[in-house]
Amino acid sequence: MEYAILFYETAEANAHRNHPEKSAAYWGAWGAYVTAVQESGISKSGQGLQSPSTATTVRLRGGKRQVQDGPVADAKEQLAGFFIIDVPDLDTALAWAARSPAASDAAVEVRPVLPPPS
Repeated sequence: MEYAILFYETAEANAHRNHPEKSAAYWGAWGAYVTAVQESGISKSGQGLQSPSTATTVRLRGGKRQVQDGPVADAKEQLAGFFIIDVPDLDTALAWAARSPAASDAAVEVRPVLPPPS
């Protein structure tokens, strides 16, 4: 079964990506996790995302398109990336989610992928 693993980070953790003294540890932890997922053979796809400040949100209200730059809500945790994995069950997906660096200081959401319509 396919599951989406959505990685959330705090703004502080996200800032470590480019911090001169903290980026090596940040990328080292993520690199090890990404390598483990890829080498396991469960990865279908996945990507890290740029900073929430680069986001653009679109809504239709009253038939009119509304576009908002930047993060929509002032949240303590922000979506930072995802994997689509193919594993036998939810317990296996949860085990992989728990191994993520994001699980130690923010949150990792696991959701079944919606199958295509038949």
